[in-house]
Amino acid sequence: MPLQNRVDPFGRFTVTKARGTRMGNRGIVHDGHSVIRTHVHQNWVCCVLSFKGRHRKVMSPGTYAELFFLDEATALAAGHRPCGECQRDRYAAFTRIWRDVHGGPEAGRSLPQSIDRILHRARIQRRRKVTFEAQAADLPDGTMVAVGADAYLIRQGIWRWSFDGYAPANALPKHVKVLTPAPVIPVLRAGYMPQTYIQT
Repeated sequence: MPLQNRVDPFGRFTVTKARGTRMGNRGIVHDGHSVIRTHVHQNWVCCVLSFKGRHRKVMSPGTYAELFFLDEATALAAGHRPCGECQRDRYAAFTRIWRDVHGGPEAGRSLPQSIDRILHRARIQRRRKVTFEAQAADLPDGTMVAVGADAYLIRQGIWRWSFDGYAPANALPKHVKVLTPAPVIPVLRAGYMPQTYIQT
């Protein structure tokens, strides 16, 4: 029976049989079957599905909830960043570019702690996702946006998102609601490209 642990670009937890290609962690946010809170810490990471042969029973009592995303672009839109353990190379690239565009860590904090604090303010407030308006033409590849109830990925064109994958879409309106947190946009613009599940 599917669990309520699939996450869309809006950050919503959903029950679906669709499989993801990335896993995320926000702490113990579940009751063994359903998600009952948005998060318990600010260290929202995005992980690969398999790492060093580790195996876990999904949503085990007293352990963090395994959250699943279609791909890294979806995870970034939902407010997660690459994990420094299982995605060392992508984490290194993300943090290097982050430092280039945002500067070093806050006083008394490590760079990942600073990234998590900054991302947290930009992704969720009072348990509601933070978004902002922008001109579609100004957004870099890798950005996720919303038009009405639908999410779209900008990547060498426009792609309509679903839990099963992407479908080619027509041009976006001039102004869109941006789902990818604002501090991530300059990181994408500076060259970080999230992995995507686009099948052509």
